[in-house]
Amino acid sequence: MSDKFTPIVQALSLEQDGKIVSLRCWIHRKRGQKELIFLILRDSTGQIQAIVKKDTDAWKEAEKITVESSCEITGKIKQDRRAPTGYELQVTKLKIVGLSEAFPIQKDFSEEYLRKVRHLWVRSTKLVPVFKIRSKIFEAIREFYSIKGYHEIQSPSFTKSASEGGSTLFKVDYFGEPAYLTQSWQLYAEALMFGLEKIYCIAPSFRAEKSRTRRHLAEYWHHEMETAWMEFDDLLKFQEELIVFIIWYVLKHCEKDFKDLGRDTSDLKKITAPFKRIKYKEALKMLGKSWGYDLTDDDERKLVADLGQPIFLTHFPRDMKAFYMKVDSEDKKVVLAADLLIPGVGETTGGSQRIDDEKELKESIKLFKLKPKDYDWYIDLRKYGSVPHSGFGLGMERLVMWLSGTEHIMDTIPFPRTKDRLEP
Repeated sequence: MSDKFTPIVQALSLEQDGKIVSLRCWIHRKRGQKELIFLILRDSTGQIQAIVKKDTDAWKEAEKITVESSCEITGKIKQDRRAPTGYELQVTKLKIVGLSEAFPIQKDFSEEYLRKVRHLWVRSTKLVPVFKIRSKIFEAIREFYSIKGYHEIQSPSFTKSASEGGSTLFKVDYFGEPAYLTQSWQLYAEALMFGLEKIYCIAPSFRAEKSRTRRHLAEYWHHEMETAWMEFDDLLKFQEELIVFIIWYVLKHCEKDFKDLGRDTSDLKKITAPFKRIKYKEALKMLGKSWGYDLTDDDERKLVADLGQPIFLTHFPRDMKAFYMKVDSEDKKVVLAADLLIPGVGETTGGSQRIDDEKELKESIKLFKLKPKDYDWYIDLRKYGSVPHSGFGLGMERLVMWLSGTEHIMDTIPFPRTKDRLEP
């Protein structure tokens, strides 16, 4: 950006009062009177009200300009308590850069229509603050792992074998061979861990779920970590530390964005570690269900609602979780696994201590009726200096949902992909 143009957020500062500034921006709102035209200008940093008087050189252009037109505009910044932001721009020059046609998002604000014109709706003041918070969450995760001495590593998006099996895989043709879009970096991470010890990634994952709930996407961003020498209890403590750090980071950097969304952050400010831990069998008693019951989204939200804080749901039945999860030595029916449930959303992370013994892994693969030959290289990892290790995955959009207070997961990602939505 040229130095002669000022971001709106700077123009709104007290130091600019009475000064001449030039802005590059878009017209968010427009209304006219006989002698005055009022414009609400926006850029990525904020909004400011502008006033164009009839006796200025800018009047003719102001008459022509339309909502969502881009422009370069110059004027004097003046404090005015009547203005929406406490300041207004008294315009002296106005240059239309891109004259907008009649903007289609004027009257129809239905969910279906807004998804159809998503390429235009992504610029709205309803979504932009969410995306800013999302950006800071990604930034916070990378900052946290940098402090912890972790390495950011990537893994393939095409896989020959599934990390968790099941029917939620996208099957693709890979040069005439069947392959799948990844659901997790899980298996590859365990291979990389033996050299790097402490690793993490932030990457897309894909699940062919036909769910139409407010928290499911077919393509979502997945944060995962894998750590050598880490056992189950330390895994839970690590997740607590990460979540608390992210909350602190976004509260520090996104105050204006939360305000723009009308998000009361008092609940976030109360989040502290350690988080409460509830075993699966205890949750069943609370819900009045019997062993083997698979908790629903509503069940998860019910468990966490009363506490108002995240909780770990732990020690699930072995056959309910993935084949690579380590069995609890004190109770062979369950695995050392945990889901982190957060208020209003439910499950947001899933993690476990991994099986580190070759014999136990082979037995588990057989128990889950998987093909051992598909996992030859994965079994190999247990033959050459295996160690206890753990990891977890976090659904980024669900975390964004919670922190931003967004009602539907489709509004936490710019271009959501679901069973019914593949465009724009």
